[in-house]
Amino acid sequence: MNIKSKSDAYAAAGVDITAGYKAVELMKKHIARTRNEGCLDDVGGFGGCFGLPMAGIEEPVLVSGTDGCGTKVKLAILMDKHDTIGIDAVAMCVNDIICCGAKPLFFLDYIACGKNIPEKIASIVSGVCEGCVQSGAALIGGETAEHPGMMPEDDYDLAGFAVGIVDKKKILDNKTVTAGDVVIALPSTGVHSNGFSLVRKVFDIENCDLSAYKDELGGKTLGETLLTPTRIYVKPVLALLEQVNVHAISHITGGGFYENIPRSLPKGYSVKVDRASLKILPIFDLIQKVGNITERDMFNTYNMGVGMSIVVAASDAEKAIEILKANGEDAYIIGSVIESDEGVIIE
Repeated sequence: MNIKSKSDAYAAAGVDITAGYKAVELMKKHIARTRNEGCLDDVGGFGGCFGLPMAGIEEPVLVSGTDGCGTKVKLAILMDKHDTIGIDAVAMCVNDIICCGAKPLFFLDYIACGKNIPEKIASIVSGVCEGCVQSGAALIGGETAEHPGMMPEDDYDLAGFAVGIVDKKKILDNKTVTAGDVVIALPSTGVHSNGFSLVRKVFDIENCDLSAYKDELGGKTLGETLLTPTRIYVKPVLALLEQVNVHAISHITGGGFYENIPRSLPKGYSVKVDRASLKILPIFDLIQKVGNITERDMFNTYNMGVGMSIVVAASDAEKAIEILKANGEDAYIIGSVIESDEGVIIE
């Protein structure tokens, strides 16, 4: 990196390239935490290099996923708290690729901002790095783009993508799902990173008191509850895949139960969910009450306390739950697979 590079003309146009250099220096200590066996070089080159771990893999298949944090970023900006939103960016990608049975290898991020404030950018990236550590992925590169005139100075957006690897014969493709299989829930930490446009409308988030609703939310404020990072399920699920024949996995993101669970089912099968078994978090009750939202719309927008669902044979359910609990997940059964074309039945 040429730290002598400087352009007064570009700075006059609103882009301070030296701020970018400072941000990179500040984030290096965080990035170092994410290094794994595949990392080949340091941050700062034109492309991130990664050596594929091939041991024990007969037919390697790369699985990729890309996503952002949606308008949850607006909440981070309003609260001036930027060190957790990066966890969300990683989670939305790695939680997707683990649904195929793939182990995340690396992640790259992209930050667009109105003004590059090095300390803020480094704080955002610290969250990205924490997400990478939680998922075992390496942060091998990224981009910060200053967009004066397109975005207000305080605004930014964050997105990224992850790449994982799986042996072709171990790809989860729902072909083994059958009637009588059990559906196991992995609890969410809250709203995660979906449905925030509706959240913002319900609470008029730009004008409301973000320190409110402590009684309804178990002592946490509305702002704290909503900004809680998306849970990353990679390591517990990888541990499960090593010991149990998993039939299918769904990441419950935008579209809630009705959109995401059917994505892991073959044609002719549905999931019957026991409504009474669900451990719905207080934030969802609050959103529904304040927004006067139907239960159907809630389950079609939010995870409702279930961040991921896992389908296994009924004979493997007890063992699967034991493994997941041993790896930090309060897993529990929410339903079963039936022969039907309805997708998801909640009753």
